[in-house]
Amino acid sequence: MPSWLKEAIFYEIYPQSFYDSNDDGIGDIPGIIMKLDYIRELGCNAIWLNPVYDSPFFDAGYDVRDHKTVAKRYGTNEDLYELIRCVHERDMRIILDLVPGHTSIDHPWFLESQKAAINEYSGRYIFTQSAWDMPMGYRWESGLTERDGNFMVNFFSTQPALNYGFYDITDQNWQSPPDHPDCIDNINSMLEIMRFWLDKGADGFRVDMADSLVKNDEEKIATSSVWRKAREMLDNDYPDAVLVAEWSYPERAINMAGFHMDFYLDHQHNGYHSLFRKREDGVNKCYVGKNQKGDITRFTSDFIPKYESIKNSGYICFITCNHDTPRLTRFLDKREIMIAYAMIFTMPGVPFLYYGDEIGMRYVEGLVSKEAGYNRTGTRTPMQWSQGKNMGFSNAQPIDLYLPIDNSVDAPNVESQEYDPTSFLSFMKSLIALRCEYSDLDADADFEVIHAEAHDPLFVYRRGKLLIFVNTGMEDARFLLQDSNMPDNVIFEIGNINIERGSYTLSPQSFVIINSSIYA
Repeated sequence: MPSWLKEAIFYEIYPQSFYDSNDDGIGDIPGIIMKLDYIRELGCNAIWLNPVYDSPFFDAGYDVRDHKTVAKRYGTNEDLYELIRCVHERDMRIILDLVPGHTSIDHPWFLESQKAAINEYSGRYIFTQSAWDMPMGYRWESGLTERDGNFMVNFFSTQPALNYGFYDITDQNWQSPPDHPDCIDNINSMLEIMRFWLDKGADGFRVDMADSLVKNDEEKIATSSVWRKAREMLDNDYPDAVLVAEWSYPERAINMAGFHMDFYLDHQHNGYHSLFRKREDGVNKCYVGKNQKGDITRFTSDFIPKYESIKNSGYICFITCNHDTPRLTRFLDKREIMIAYAMIFTMPGVPFLYYGDEIGMRYVEGLVSKEAGYNRTGTRTPMQWSQGKNMGFSNAQPIDLYLPIDNSVDAPNVESQEYDPTSFLSFMKSLIALRCEYSDLDADADFEVIHAEAHDPLFVYRRGKLLIFVNTGMEDARFLLQDSNMPDNVIFEIGNINIERGSYTLSPQSFVIINSSIYA
């Protein structure tokens, strides 16, 4: 396990929308370099960079046309190498997005695979034997190739699925086993792409749709075997590099597949969803909502088994948001979001901060979909740096922007918050500084739930010697702790707490951390 992970705090950059250095209306890599000091001063020491590879951009770069070439709109390969160098110069890390399960329909491999004549790439994608065959249970595209057959897609029609085989073969006419030479070629190609970027200095990869490689693999046995090969390569040749899974099943991603970390994503009915995003009939019913409809045990009953199963072998990643998820500002008010982020940054595992969340950027409603963003588009709008033209993102004409900015008169921005001690940005800086100051908040520091009961707005947990109280209700909450008769030091407060010889009374909508004498 790379030692730097236990103190890592990631900042996710959506390159299209971060900073435009050449006034063409779209963010770019030189623009990211210009803003690295901002990220470092915020307190983040690692970056997750969404795809910057050559692409036709039918899906925001997750349809890769050339895995080893930077898209012209973002700059050059040399720009990315320079970004990596500048990140390391600031004692930071950077991981790239890896998209292993599919490519663009414009990728050279697919252009060869779709030809009628048999060639070395014919088996690198999944085709049926005839254009009239469309087996149930899969997504298919037809009528677009020379070849007599339909091709499987993982997501959109422009993303043909690479062939890593079928664990359970139901039709031998078109399904290959995972050890078929074509499947092995795809594995080796993926490992070679990883080596290319690791040799250029990348510190690892966040892996898109990590569980999607081998088909008909319900228990993910064969898929895990593929990732074990990747982990073995890293352990042997790049021991300081990391693999982060988009899986949200850490028992499999970490224990079976060998990832170092797995995202805790916003999936219906899981613990993360119940904490921050649960809605029914348009009403917030998440735990941090002040309507007291949330239930903390929905979180603990889901998260604790996951945490216990992987705590000695990897980390769970909590996110404020990501490029696929509506910003919390769509659902929660400022106080609720402060409590949500305070929980994220004090939980075990590794936190990820999505660009703009540190200033409370809003989800922008009603935008026309861009690059298959659809309902995700409102989360991908340009970073708001100042009150100037285009909120400081670009000097291009507004009509030329990749996406429109939030044009609200009170749209948050860095410039107006940077020196305001009451701003959201100042709050986030203090929260991140706290995580950096106390080793009790490291990814692998002790974690214990002290109090979590159904329909009780009070939640109490411990990280090392720190005792953490959360009250999401609209009334005072009191908690008694036996054997606590020594003074405690309050080190962080949203709201306030009254402490009297083992009795802790929290104000409504509060979050408090104390350096507890009990656990010293």
